[in-house]
Amino acid sequence: MKLQNYLLLALLLFVLFSCKENKTTKEASSAPEEVTVLKKGVQPFAEHIFSQFTNVRDFTMNVEENEAYFSLQSPARELSVIMKIEKKDSKWQEPQISSFSGKYSDLEPFLSPDNLKLYFVSNRPVSKDSTNTKDMDIWYVERETKTGPWSEPKNVGAPINTEADEFYPAVASNNNLYYTTIKKELESADDIFMSKWENGTYNEPTILGKGVNTKGAEYNAFIAPDESYIIFGGWRRPDALGSGDMYISKNVNGEWTKAENLGETINSKGMEFCPFVNNGTLYFTSRRSNVVLKEEGFTNAEELISEINKYDNGASRIYQVEFNTFLNY
Repeated sequence: MKLQNYLLLALLLFVLFSCKENKTTKEASSAPEEVTVLKKGVQPFAEHIFSQFTNVRDFTMNVEENEAYFSLQSPARELSVIMKIEKKDSKWQEPQISSFSGKYSDLEPFLSPDNLKLYFVSNRPVSKDSTNTKDMDIWYVERETKTGPWSEPKNVGAPINTEADEFYPAVASNNNLYYTTIKKELESADDIFMSKWENGTYNEPTILGKGVNTKGAEYNAFIAPDESYIIFGGWRRPDALGSGDMYISKNVNGEWTKAENLGETINSKGMEFCPFVNNGTLYFTSRRSNVVLKEEGFTNAEELISEINKYDNGASRIYQVEFNTFLNY
């Protein structure tokens, strides 16, 4: 009789243990698995936002990485508006029109290193009393604190802005301003210029040396806050991988070294432009395409549409890549 009791007790303990073990296993399997994946190479940035659009460009971000701006354009570029996105609860929220944009053709925002000024390009009238749009000038807005409201736009003025178009402002920590324009007397395409900030005003701009500029088009420059290097776009250069590639030149004893192609890790057969570096990450615009042409073709419409609408389908979108290794410092 005692033997039967022992066997019954052992069976009961076995059943209870098995139930507890199954419950623990079930709870563990249903819990989200935390996997840390280190992404290497070029990756989409804020894909849930930028996959909505076919023509975005000109990305800039604050140091805290919770506020960013970009240009949103219609496919044929009739509309060009500077948009703002904010990060809340570790997620980038839907874009909103910036307080200073939405009426004129605005593009190419650039946050100063202290994040208290935002430079951009616009065709808006210089005079408040005028309704006539102008050529493209460089403008800026400013704020007293990093979270404060932006001021009304202000024209940078002469000697930077002229009767010609000025594009893509980029500012170093000392307020030196780099930008793109065309000087007819130079008999070249777009070139990158720099204007020094001295005694509270900008000096007459000077063209960057042959290490950066050629007879071809150079554009969309990012200047390092300490002016130690510059990244810019070069159009159809002999060593280009695509129609427009990004290049880097370093400032050595006040001279710009011969620009080097950033290589196939970053550049593609499409066009790369509008670089911006923040906390060791390079953000840029690309029209790269990795749309796959299947040898056997497509018979499933859903599969076809998914392939056409993938992020890297040739549309102008924002990408990111870890950049410190490219500087070789």
